[in-house]
Amino acid sequence: MIILVINCGSSSIKYQLLDMESPKSYSVKAKGQVEKIGLPDGCLTHKPEGKEKYVAECPIPDHKIGMKMVMDALVDERHGVLSSFDDVQAVGHRIVQGADFFSGSVLVDDDVLEKIGICCDFAPLHNPAHLLGIAAVSEVLPKVPQVVVFDTAFHQTMPDYAYMYALPYEYYTKHHIRRYGAHGTSHKYVSRRGAEFAGLELNKSKIITCHIGNGSSVTAVMNGKCVDTSMGFTPLEGMIMGTRCGTIDANIVPYVMKKENLTPDQMTEIMNKKSGFLGLSGRSSDARDLEEAAKAGDRRAALVLEKLSYDIAKLVGQYMAVMNGVDLIVFTAGIGEHNSKVREEVCAHLGFAGVQLDPEANRKAFGEEAMISTPDSRVKVALIPTEEELMIALETMQIVNNR
Repeated sequence: MIILVINCGSSSIKYQLLDMESPKSYSVKAKGQVEKIGLPDGCLTHKPEGKEKYVAECPIPDHKIGMKMVMDALVDERHGVLSSFDDVQAVGHRIVQGADFFSGSVLVDDDVLEKIGICCDFAPLHNPAHLLGIAAVSEVLPKVPQVVVFDTAFHQTMPDYAYMYALPYEYYTKHHIRRYGAHGTSHKYVSRRGAEFAGLELNKSKIITCHIGNGSSVTAVMNGKCVDTSMGFTPLEGMIMGTRCGTIDANIVPYVMKKENLTPDQMTEIMNKKSGFLGLSGRSSDARDLEEAAKAGDRRAALVLEKLSYDIAKLVGQYMAVMNGVDLIVFTAGIGEHNSKVREEVCAHLGFAGVQLDPEANRKAFGEEAMISTPDSRVKVALIPTEEELMIALETMQIVNNR
């Protein structure tokens, strides 16, 4: 089955075209991204299998035009990989927020679109873009089934005492305020693949997955199901992130608003886009930039990286308590897969639990599956690259085949 996987952001479209012969046998025919949608310097980067990379720079006014560029690239005579649009048999979309409407992936219909629209309030930077992506695909491929895969679905197995906030209960019943989490597609994949890689039986395991990137979250996975996760009602909660502040004393919000004479929207902008690595360092939201600055003696850059490792270790410790132990800790995503120093500093806090990192294996581990704990470590530690697009393709194939 030829499946196109789409991940629409507010000003971008990431995509992969996969040929799914079976859940265990597949190939990536092409992948790429459309960037700077709505800006004059838009760009399509297309990487077809077995052919040279193709880059097109031009204004891309909206997601509809962006999707048209993607489809045209896929069937282009020189750098395409499809003979025609008819070769695409299904489209899978990543959706950040499905609230408690969805506990799994579903085919797109009018009711599904309406509920994704309701969830725009919970993910204002993402869900509107997802809807634009679905509409754009409908325009280009009107007869092809579309499946939506929710980042929040994997976390729907949390017990109520884990997802509820201690606010007046009617805020939950009236406004759906509760913990939803994010990165669920990634946490689901790396927990399953991690268990397999470590020789654990998923349904009899305690796994903590650390998705560490520009946006980060840690999840407790017990017997294959999420029992707690660090992101909350929105992706703002949890550890320090690229531009997000993470968990703070809630009273800081009205205090700063009064002192700085800010509106709610301005405060939201500060917490989501001007805080985190960027706000604390005053330099960059990219951990690689901060690592270089820290080596050059920038104390605030070093502080950010120290806080990141500290925040992760605290969350891992909490989830050890939640599950009464842990068999495997998994690192994934951009920082988790490529920053050995952060992994080392996190594990340095976990010696009490029997975590013993193999320094040499950890230093060598970079973007590929690796066991980075010592053979006699009571808790296994692994690096598992996330494969969100593959998970979306697998979910899409299953839904389409079973409809």
